[in-house]
Amino acid sequence: MATIFNREYTKEELMKYIGDISQVADARICEIKTGRGKGVSVIDVRTGGGLSFSILPDRGMDIAWSEHKGIPLAHISKTGVTSPFSFDDEGIKFFRSFTAGLLTTCGLTYMGAPCIDDGQELGVHGRIGNIPAEDVSIYKEWEGDDFVIKVRGKVRESAYFAENITLTRTITINLGENKVAFHDVVENCGFETQPIMLLYHFNFGHPLVGKDTKLFHTSADITPRDDVSSKGMDSYDSFHQPEHKYAEQVFFFDMNPQDAQVFSCLYNETLGSGLGVYLNYKKSQLKLFTEWKQMGEGDYVVAMEPCNSTPIGRVAARESGILEYIQPGEKRCFDIELGIVEGKKELKEKFPHIKCF
Repeated sequence: MATIFNREYTKEELMKYIGDISQVADARICEIKTGRGKGVSVIDVRTGGGLSFSILPDRGMDIAWSEHKGIPLAHISKTGVTSPFSFDDEGIKFFRSFTAGLLTTCGLTYMGAPCIDDGQELGVHGRIGNIPAEDVSIYKEWEGDDFVIKVRGKVRESAYFAENITLTRTITINLGENKVAFHDVVENCGFETQPIMLLYHFNFGHPLVGKDTKLFHTSADITPRDDVSSKGMDSYDSFHQPEHKYAEQVFFFDMNPQDAQVFSCLYNETLGSGLGVYLNYKKSQLKLFTEWKQMGEGDYVVAMEPCNSTPIGRVAARESGILEYIQPGEKRCFDIELGIVEGKKELKEKFPHIKCF
């Protein structure tokens, strides 16, 4: 049964009140017609519970805008949504088309800092988030008394004489629920062993991020990336007003191995009765986690980033022994739940093992 409008409905009960389910929840396709994002297709999704978001099939099945009951959740960078054909992977030119948005996927064979690996120049965060998806489909059906929306697409990172890896993403929501399930399958369709580097760059902005926001998590160990980040260790989990010429801080987390399910949450106690966005996933799939804290003017964002390697570049990852590989024909699955919590009570009920307050 779906809980919407503060009551439960069976399919029969709900459809007595409405003519078409799109009145309550939907996934509809549109297209950006002007500007740097001209031609980019968008799938706008509404859950019926207050959560909405926009999938970009032409940008690796990533997500741009997102709101909960009218409150923006995602950080949208000054580039806005850009066409994947403006992507430049040289050095740090990635940032010329970095929309940020609710989710930017980084990988698949490299991500993190730029480097030169065996004579090959690798830019920031890989290619996958700038590759248009194939076989995009939308499923909207009643399954008993549950209305389910699934959006699926396949993204292929490949080159002649090089890798042939696909990411098949399925994004699922149920009517009335304020959570989204991401199910990714990465497959090595080639005949050579390949590196696999994957980072989920979930980007959150104002008003969710502000001086009353805290980061909660299940980490057993936190390491600053550099000297600048070291200076912010005492306040890595709290935030402040935008600062002129702020230098970004990055922290690497090793989540508690006792927790099969990893949890992190950005929670602002002053939004309504309290509003938070959480991530929940398996440590066995994504062993590490990165926090990106950027409090700059106009570049005001905090990212929660589940990953299978710290974003230090492929050469450094190999040298430090954390680089993973995917064998020919092998498939790897990655599952992440993103959801909303409203109020301290709900936060504690959902995650009682976290010391929130």
